[in-house]
Amino acid sequence: MNIRSITYFIDSDFPLDEGRIAHAGRFLGEARKAFEAAGFVVQTTRLALPPLVRTFGKTSIGAAIQYAQDLEALCFVHGIDYASLGVARPSDPATYYDIIPEIIAATQNVFLGGVIASPMGGISLQAIHLAGRIIHSCAKISSDGLGNLRFAALANVEPGTPFLPAAYHEGGPASFGIATESADLAVAAFTEAVTLAEARSRLIASIEDQARRINYVAKKIGGTRSVRFAGIVFSLAPFPSSDKSIGAAIEALGVGAAGASGTLAAAAFITDALQKAKFQEIGFSGLFLPVLEDNVLAARSAEGLVTVSDLLLYSAVCGTGLDTVPLPGDITPEELAPILLDVAALALRLNKPLTARLLPMPGKQVGDEITFSFPFFANGRVLAHKARPLGGALGGNESFDLAHRTK
Repeated sequence: MNIRSITYFIDSDFPLDEGRIAHAGRFLGEARKAFEAAGFVVQTTRLALPPLVRTFGKTSIGAAIQYAQDLEALCFVHGIDYASLGVARPSDPATYYDIIPEIIAATQNVFLGGVIASPMGGISLQAIHLAGRIIHSCAKISSDGLGNLRFAALANVEPGTPFLPAAYHEGGPASFGIATESADLAVAAFTEAVTLAEARSRLIASIEDQARRINYVAKKIGGTRSVRFAGIVFSLAPFPSSDKSIGAAIEALGVGAAGASGTLAAAAFITDALQKAKFQEIGFSGLFLPVLEDNVLAARSAEGLVTVSDLLLYSAVCGTGLDTVPLPGDITPEELAPILLDVAALALRLNKPLTARLLPMPGKQVGDEITFSFPFFANGRVLAHKARPLGGALGGNESFDLAHRTK
């Protein structure tokens, strides 16, 4: 198991305060050293700011591009790998959504999110249409289509999750959280188990053991620097190798192939084990199924066993929604909108956080092979979708509520 990220949540200033970023960099550097001394591999350190309107108010959003570039430069100077500039929300002016592709195009390590649904505001059709336009625009930033790696549409996602692009700060005093890359815990637990009871108990024991180690170091460094430790995300996030694949874990549990019948039950079983494990939990802490970050999921999707509809179905019993899903390059904003709408509906109806990080691949059609030199991605194929533009009442810009499912 690795630590994917130590994420530091910080209030923002306008103009940008270098001293605040320097302080964050010092804390993250010390935290990295402390975790590495305890035997952990720390892959990245990250910074997360509040919603965009908290930084720029109602009038200064035009300065966001330069601000993002300055933030990126200061993060580099002070040893911070990535930064989330925050999120646009449906209650904010539409310009906060519209400027996101420009910010992503002007930077390399800055992430952003766009809220499309929340418990208080319901599902915003306007925000969904805006997010569809953002994804469509970000796909054109580079020939590989990976601009959308740094944008996600957020549904029912509270502040404080340490995974980017969903990370943002609620405001107030600084805090930090830990995101893990821990699919290997499930692979090991299920490979060695003979019964389901043993599989569950092995996984829970592994999670709790690692959580105790993380918690000890985090509380120590947080106490020394008077920074609140928010908690850990154990999403069983994968890495594209078979020993770190959640697809491989599903198959080790006994499903003939990830995506075949039985996958839904396996996903529910794993999520149940995650929720039974006792640790200081934040963020998603549900099963991640990121297609291109998992070599088995990427292979099974290329075989047609894992589809966009399947991933939505699995999201009903796990998390995190639709993550790193490769789509045809000619998909339109109007076709992206209903996919986002389904994610939003699941999130509100089931009262769970879900995101959508969709990757239209420029110049690619359904079934085309896609290859990457990016170390965190597996090669795969472009997935088909069943989306058609919304019309009628759903084609408008209103917001609507969905009550949480109670029976």
